[in-house]
Order: sequence, then C-alpha cells, then structure tokens
Amino acid sequence: MKKIILTLLIASTLVFTGCLQDDDTPIIVEETTNNYYNDGNSDGDEDYETIIKAGGIALDETWTSDNIYVLDRKVVVQEGVTLTIEAGTIIKGRAGTGSLSSALIVARGAKIIAVGTADAPIIFTSESDNIEPGQTAGTNLTSANKGLWGGLIMLGKATISVSGDTGLANIEGIAADDTFGLYGVDLANGETFDDEDSSGTLQYVSIRHGGALLGEGNEINGLTLGGVGRGTTIDNVEVVANVDDGVEFFGGTVNASNLLVWAQGDDALDIDQAYSGTITNAVVVLGDDSDHGLEIDGPEGSIDGEFTINDLTMIGNTTTANGEYADFRSNAQGHVNNVYAYGFKDSSDVELDNDGVATNWNDGLITLGTWEIVLPSGVTDVTSIFANKAENVTVTGFGDTATAVTQGSQTVGATTSALSWTYANTAGSLGF
Repeated sequence: MKKIILTLLIASTLVFTGCLQDDDTPIIVEETTNNYYNDGNSDGDEDYETIIKAGGIALDETWTSDNIYVLDRKVVVQEGVTLTIEAGTIIKGRAGTGSLSSALIVARGAKIIAVGTADAPIIFTSESDNIEPGQTAGTNLTSANKGLWGGLIMLGKATISVSGDTGLANIEGIAADDTFGLYGVDLANGETFDDEDSSGTLQYVSIRHGGALLGEGNEINGLTLGGVGRGTTIDNVEVVANVDDGVEFFGGTVNASNLLVWAQGDDALDIDQAYSGTITNAVVVLGDDSDHGLEIDGPEGSIDGEFTINDLTMIGNTTTANGEYADFRSNAQGHVNNVYAYGFKDSSDVELDNDGVATNWNDGLITLGTWEIVLPSGVTDVTSIFANKAENVTVTGFGDTATAVTQGSQTVGATTSALSWTYANTAGSLGF
C-alpha cells in the first residue's frame, strides 16, 4: 500500500511576460508534490511525485518519467522556451470547461521535445485516469470517456491562409483575447512566414480522453497544430476518445507520419487554412459518436496550399449517426492517395460539398489516387460512394480510381504494424 508522507505547495511569484492575460489562468507556477514510498512489495509500486503545473513556463525545463504532471488550466510554454518530456512520462489534465479547461500550449517561438518510445510512450490523459508511472494504461477509463480535460496545442509561424490575408489568427479552443493563442505572423507589420519553423518534436505520444468545452461548439482538439512548420517532427502520435477532432491542421507545412485516431467525437483528421504538408501512414478508427474520417477545408484567404495524404486506412462504424468517409468543403485543395476503407454504413460517402469544391476537382486541385473499399451491405457500385453535392457544377471521374475489395485483400492503406505500440491497438483489439 502506498502512503502519502508529504504534501508541499510551492507558489512562485515570478511575473512572466504579458502573454498570459486570462484572469482564470494565474501568472504563477504552482507545484504540489505528493511523495510516496515503496511498500517493499514486488507489485511494481515505486516512489513518484505528482507535480501540478499552472500558468506560464518561462525557463527551459524537463518533465521526467518518475513523476506525474497535472495540468491545472492552461499551461503555456512561452516564446524562446523549450519543454523536454522524457519517454514514459505521464501528463494528466484537470477537468474544467470554458476558461478553466486544461491544455498544454506550445506558443509561437517555443518548443516541445517529447520523444517517447514504443515501449515507453509519453501519455497525455485525464487526471481521473488511474494510470501510474511505468504503466501504459489505466483500468478505469474506456473509449467512451471523452472531454475529461483539454488537449495539446502547438503553434508556429508557417504559412496560413486566413480571411483578410492578415497572416495571423487565434487558435480554436483558446479565448480570442489570450495572445498566447496566436499563430502565423503579422503580415501588416512586415513579418514573414517561416515554413521551416520548428515547434519541436512529438514521437510516440498518446493523447487520451480530451476535448473539454471552451464554449458552445468550441471544443479543444486532441492535437491542434496552428501554423506549424516543417522543421517540426510529428511521428507516431495517437489520439483516443476526444470530444472534437483527433488531429486538426490549421495551415502550416509540418509533415506527420504514423498517426492513429480512435473514437473521436467529430472528425479524425481535419485540415484547414491551406495546410500544405504531407501526412503519411495514418489510421482512422471511428467510434460510436464519430463524424468524418476526413474533413477537408481549404484556404480562407488568397494564399493557396495543397496537402497530401499517403497510405491511409479508415475503419468505419455502423452505430454512429454520421460516420462518413470524407467531406471536401469550402475551397478544399489536396490529394488523398492509397486509401483502404472498411466497416462503414451504406449511407456513408466521400463528398464534394459545393460548387467551389467541385470546380477545384475539375481543375485538378483535388485528386484521389487509389482507393480500395470493402463495400457496405447493400452497396453494389463503389463509385456510388463518391457524391458530388454541388448545385451547379458537374464533375467527371470522381470515384473512378476506387475499386471494391474484400476485407484482407487490399493492396494499399496504412502499414498498421507501425502502430502496434498504441493504446488503441490494445484497448480496441485492432490486431495490428
């Protein structure tokens, strides 16, 4: 049995730069340390501390795997600062909505170096998760447990396409008057985009049970990337049971590989504002509340940008009220190649949403490579899954690169064995 022998509260009065303006986010760092001792049994219990973080991180620091870190409201890695997280470290977010929602935010000009391993991933989860150091999963939460904390937000200075061509925007999930939520650059004041910008590294990172509500219709994504540049490494990241989207790209040029999203409440992979990087080897597994596997929006200003997705496996769900393959909307521009999909409903579709998107298809700004689909019961023609919803623009060839296959006979899709390390693979019995 573990026994608490000391509780220590440290409230630093260090005043940071003016990037923290939310009056619900104290401009201090709080650390509560609970010391435990090993009871001498061979049950794996070891000494560890629980450290509560709140406010800004103004100096470089390292979070270690022998502690648990708890996010109390917004924790912001400030410009010029690097947060390093050791392999196997567990970070837990506190419950709360609105301005009290918890999140780890990597501001523009800051870096996170979170490098886990397949055997010791870095885990972001809820404070209510009973997982402890040395474990890769707790026992009391499932994929049905969503919205128990916020999420991970990374912001950079790479190209974004926003209304008015300002070059600067405030990220979804953060109140508009909080300047630590800005991404992109201020073009009006002579700043220039940096597409090689680095926000650090995420490797072997698992993000679970997030998506706390900031306001009506405004939840935090599991992983939010705003204007993140291609100098950033994102490889082997999973998002599980998030209320809103799994991973959302707001512009930027970052490339991402080996992504897995399971049981999100909205869209698995969401692309906006002329994101122009490449996503390679991704798996989407819809849950009972999920919407689209892919939701694609395009430029909001005059700056164009085309993304690429290569090697994607999408596993549908017949229980969810929505559960679509993909929706190309609002000036979407990009290319989706080598897709394998199965388990969807007979009403699920791949959709061109409006006249503008249909025009982009005709102009080659949207292309689909090989798609192999296991036909849902009742569907006999694979091309019928591809729906042009434009009112005034007809298209040709939409769905022509798709073929019907039997499950297990596919020749394209993700290399799922690369994601065998994930919590989703074990908890969801995915068989990777």
